[in-house]
This record gives sequence, C-alpha cells and structure tokens, in this order.
Amino acid sequence: MAGSGRASKHVAVLMGGPSAEREVSLSSGTECAAALRAAGFGVTEVDAGADLAQVLTDLSPDVCFNALHGRWGEDGCVQGILEWLQVPYTHSGVLASALAMDKQRSKEVFKSNGLPVVESLLIEKKNIGSDHPIATPYVIKPNNEGSSVGVYLVDDTMNGPPVLSADMPDVVMVESYAPGREMTTTVLGDRALTVTDILTDGWYDFDAKYKTGGSRHVVPADVPADIFDACMDFALRAHAALGCRGMSRTDFRWDDTRGLDGLILLETNTQPGMTPTSLSPEQAQHTGMSFEALCTWLVEDATCNR
Repeated sequence: MAGSGRASKHVAVLMGGPSAEREVSLSSGTECAAALRAAGFGVTEVDAGADLAQVLTDLSPDVCFNALHGRWGEDGCVQGILEWLQVPYTHSGVLASALAMDKQRSKEVFKSNGLPVVESLLIEKKNIGSDHPIATPYVIKPNNEGSSVGVYLVDDTMNGPPVLSADMPDVVMVESYAPGREMTTTVLGDRALTVTDILTDGWYDFDAKYKTGGSRHVVPADVPADIFDACMDFALRAHAALGCRGMSRTDFRWDDTRGLDGLILLETNTQPGMTPTSLSPEQAQHTGMSFEALCTWLVEDATCNR
C-alpha cells in the first residue's frame, strides 16, 4: 500500500545510542526501518551519538522515528533536540518521557491519580550498609533505566543487602517486592490494545525479556474479566496522567490470591521494544494491526510539541 506520499517522506530511524539498552535499540531500529521501507517510506538509519543534532541537520528528515531505549533516548533528552530542530517525531514528548523514565516521580504521579503502586524510596548507594533499608522482600534498581537493567531481588533468606555492582548509579530505588504474575498492556493513541500474561521460569530479568525462550506470552491474558478490564483502564489512565503520546506500555504484577487488591502498576514505558515479536507489536497484531501498519501509524502520528 505504498503511495507516492510515503515515497516522498524521508524518515530517520534513531537507534543504538549510548544507553545500557543499546543492543535492544539496534534490534528495534533495524526491524522498524525494514518495515517502513516495505511500507514505501524513504528511510535512513541513524545510530544516535553526540553529533546527533548535526547529523539530523544535514539529513533534514521529514520525521524521526525514535527507536531508542533507555537513558538519553527515552528520557526527554533526544526529544528536546528534536523539538529544538523542529523535526516531527514519534512517541512521547519531553515532559512525559522524562517523567516516565524517572521511576520515583512517575510513581508519585500514579499515586496522585489513584493508581495502585508499591512503596519505594531513593537511597544513595554509599548509604546501603549491612542492614536492610526496608522489610524483605524488596527490589533494588536504578531509578532511571529500563529493561530490568541492574535489578536486584532481595528476599528474607539474605542477611542484608547485596553488594551492588560498580556500574549502578549513585542513587538507587529500593522498592517493596510485588509478588505475582507479570502482565502488560499497550496504549496506542487513545485506546488500550489488550493484556498479555508473561510467563517465565524465574525472575523476569533482561535475559528473560530478550533471549530466545526466556519468556512465553499469553495474548490475550487468561485472567478474570475484572483484572483484564482493570489493566486496560489503569494503562489508559497512566498514559494520560504522564501526558504520553503515540504508544506506551504499562507493566503490572498481579497476585492472583488477592483479586483486584493484588494488582500493582509497576511502570510505564514510553518507547516499548519494537521488534515484530516484542510485546507491543504482538498486542497490535492481536488487534489486526500488522507490524508494518503499526510502524506506519507511528510515523503518521509524529509531530512536534508533544
């Protein structure tokens, strides 16, 4: 369905970058670029570096498709460059991106909007000593990374906090552990797509998310109607509360022994993984939208002042 309008539209796909999620972003960007070419767009793949503003000035694209993940690409930094250059771009704008990437601040937004979250606090890494900072079980993780990068699960079999790796940031989030099933819902524009139940043999960490066979997805999730509907509603409300645009994906944990009281909102991702088998494209496929159509929708939704 490639029309002459698409052929004349030049899309720069931003990918890679310097974050801890560089390899995931390269995979997303490569797949999105291929889908956009198949849809008839002119596409340039851009590995985002410190010279990004100059590269985009020289390229002068009509649209930037943001396939970056993690810090700098997903936290408002690149969005600010694109606003300055006045190049229309996909996904959320500066403020929503910055808020969503900051787990503690986004949690405060969720709480103020009546969304269920677990208690957490920020602690300087140097102040994590021999005593547990909160009751076990709990999780220690960076406040501003995604894809389960640098996540420590601390249970009651441990006498104290773990020794954190040198590459953990100076300030970390300590968060009460939410037991139960891992579920997620994508919002596209003004509609929630469906709910996915994510099955793993252990902790849903980076390897479970991205290595072959690391997890299995049940789409749509086989859960009671009230839980399904709550995930859809909470994802829409989280998207709106943060001011997200385009596409976002909100992750949940559900303790099925506690009914609706066991449903906890973990976080909202403003730039979910974008390979054809990633969670959001998989949900779009379930609703009848192909990967090519999803990428096209995002390009056609692109604007400045997001």
